[in-house]
Formats: sequence, C-alpha cells, structure tokens
Amino acid sequence: MSDYDFDLFVIGAGSGGVRASRIAAAHGAKVAVAEEHKVGGTCVIRGCVPKKLLVYGAHFAEDIKDARRFGWDISDCSFDWPTLRDNVIGEVSRLEGLYQQTLDNNKVTTFHERATVEGPHEVRLASGKLVTAKVILIAVGAWPNVPDVPGAELGITSNEVFHLEKMPKRVAIFGGGYIANEFAGIFHEFACQVTVVLRGDQILRGYDEQIRDRLLQISMAKGINFRFNAPLEKIEKQEDGSLKVFIEGGDPIETDLVLFATGRNPKIDGLGLDKVGVETAKGAIKVDEYSRTNVESIYAVGDVTDRVQLTPVAIREGHAFADTVFGGNPRTVDYGCIPSAVFSHPPIGAVGMTEGEARNTLGAVKVYTSDFRPMKNTLANRNERSLYKLICEETTGRVVGIHMIGPDAPEILQAAAIAVKAGLTKDDFDATVALHPSMAEELVLMR
Repeated sequence: MSDYDFDLFVIGAGSGGVRASRIAAAHGAKVAVAEEHKVGGTCVIRGCVPKKLLVYGAHFAEDIKDARRFGWDISDCSFDWPTLRDNVIGEVSRLEGLYQQTLDNNKVTTFHERATVEGPHEVRLASGKLVTAKVILIAVGAWPNVPDVPGAELGITSNEVFHLEKMPKRVAIFGGGYIANEFAGIFHEFACQVTVVLRGDQILRGYDEQIRDRLLQISMAKGINFRFNAPLEKIEKQEDGSLKVFIEGGDPIETDLVLFATGRNPKIDGLGLDKVGVETAKGAIKVDEYSRTNVESIYAVGDVTDRVQLTPVAIREGHAFADTVFGGNPRTVDYGCIPSAVFSHPPIGAVGMTEGEARNTLGAVKVYTSDFRPMKNTLANRNERSLYKLICEETTGRVVGIHMIGPDAPEILQAAAIAVKAGLTKDDFDATVALHPSMAEELVLMR
C-alpha cells in the first residue's frame, strides 16, 4: 500500500497536464488532476482552437469576394457574429468533453476545483480537502498580461474575446505579437475598423524581418492601422459607451473595444510555492532538463515554466516527465528547430534560424527567396504576394531556416520543418521534383 493518496497529483488539466496524467496512468501510476476552470486548458478552451475557428470564419469574407472572379454568382452576404460565436463555443465544449473522457478512460481522478501546494507531498483543494501525493506536477499554464494603467479594466483579453455579445465597429488591439496580429486580421475581415498599438517599432519580434515586413505591408494595404512607439497612458469610458484611449505623445484613439494582447505570464500567484520553497525566476517556475524543480517531489511543465510557450511543447514536456518519473525511461525535450505559425491574414510559417540569427551564428550564409503571386490570387485579381525564404549554411548548403508568408503557409511548413530538423541541404531540395501546380513547389525551385 502506498503511503500517499496518489502517486501523482497534477495541478492543471491543460495540454501538458492531461498528457502527463494519461501517460503516467498508462505506466501504472495512480493519478489525480485538479482543474479550476475547464479541462483542456488555454489551447482548447480559450486559445489556439477557438482562435483558429475564428480565422476560418473570417477568411470566408475574402473567399466570397474572390469567388465572383471564378464565376460564382454570389449576392452580398451578411455576417452573423452570434452564430459563429455560439458554434465555436459548442465545438470547444465538445472537445472539453473528449479531454475529460480521456482522463476517465485512463482512470485518472478529476477534481473540478482549484488546488494549491501545501507541502512537498501535499495539495490543498478549494473545498478544504488535503490530498497527498508522492509526486506533484504543476501545469497551470500562463495568463494574459494586462497593463497597469488607469482604465485597464475597461479592456478585455484573448480569454474574453470569444464571448463578445456583439461585434464592435472599432477595435484597438494592444501588442505586436502573434495574438495581436491574428485578431487584427480576424476583426478586419469581420468589417471592423482595426488599430494595432505597439510600445515599440516592430511587429512579431523573433520572426524573420522580411516576412514580418511583408505582413505589415499587406495588413496596411487591407486597411489595418498601426500606431508604433505608442505606450498606453489610460483608457476612459465615454457617455455613449465608447472608449477613449490615450497614448503617450500621440492623438487619442476612439474605439468600441480594447483588446490587450501584450503577452502571457506564468500563472504562479497563489499556488503556495513559497510554502515549500519552489524557486522561480522572472515570474516562472525554475526546472531542470527533466522538468524537476529544486524540490525533489515537485515538477512543472508547460507555459508555467516559460521555456517555450507552445502547446505541442507542453505536450512533449508532459509526456517526457511521465516517461521519466513513472516509465523508467528518462527523457528530455529537444527545443531546437521548433516550427511555429502566425494565423494572420495571410498566415506565416517558420522553422529554424532567421536570416539575422544565421548570419550572427554561422557567419557565411546563402539566402534564397521566392517572391510570387499565388495562382488563385492572380485570377481573383488580388494583389497579395507570397514570400518564401530558405536560409542555408554557405559551406555545407544545410538548410537552417525556412520562413514563409502566404496562403496555407503553416500547412506547408509542417512538412518542410522535417527537412530542416533532419539537416537536409539545398541540393536535397533541388533534387526533389516539383509538385505542380502548387505554391509549395516554390520550395524546390529557388535558384
């Protein structure tokens, strides 16, 4: 008989926590998980999944317009936000049920309440119950950052955006990262007047300069406004219910909705980490390569560790943790060459080094580009051009980075990322016969 109630207690039933729970249970561990909101976490409930569904919904605005050039007699269509909103919420609820079913099928006990760390082997539930476990895993993820300025409570974050009662006419989005640019595209396609406000002078820091510049050009051509070097001072509500946003050194912005997309912070407040001396750094839980904290019995995975805030990474961390601790197979996660995407309009896909990173790291590099107008855009009389880049080590020809902006770029990039991970060369790309006619064929035709 175990001296503990459970072999493993997981705090947080998001992507990382659910994967860790399922794999640990498959290894024979007695597992419990606590979730204070909904099973599925940020990605499924209030992040990637509902966001991508909104992206699909928004793209019909362009598809319907383009269809006329392809011979379809389509009358003017009207968009009904409540229909899309409710259908997305319904799909999220369905997925939540599947995640719960996964836990149930693996005999994982679920506590639908908040849990905090009480000791190295103790967890306190919101109901007051004290539960013991041989190992505790913290997988509570991150939470949207809200600027500390007067009137900030008048704005919303990506958590609330999926539940808007009605579609606003004007939106001010604060931030320059992927969430800001994705929702800028979504709201624009829903016929909103969009203004993106940034503290600095660049969108999408960390992405290749040419690619993000191309997105900026396309976004501005569509009619999305950008305010750079514009720190937020305060927000005031007007008599008519609209909002007035005051910017340092610039004219105020009048809008109907303020969306904060200014990053996400590990959600460690009130977890009880100080009670057991779990070390943190810059607001995140410190862990070693096996996701273990400085307290031997406590581990952490996912966004709460702020290593790489991506759902597939959290899943791999959770899986590796379970194999290591309960499967007798010590494993770490390889953080190199992780593909990523921005589901903007048009979307971006990227893997490996940017051109700047490659020059700083490798010195001599060769850069190949294809700047083209997709066939569909040509017939649709849409002037948006796609841009693909291959970054190669000059001496070996090894492809160290691929960066793309254009229709379906993330779908193409996933397969191309395998080539970069495998260390294939430009000659390998050149030796591959093109799949014609396709946009993806540009990857093997660059000279």
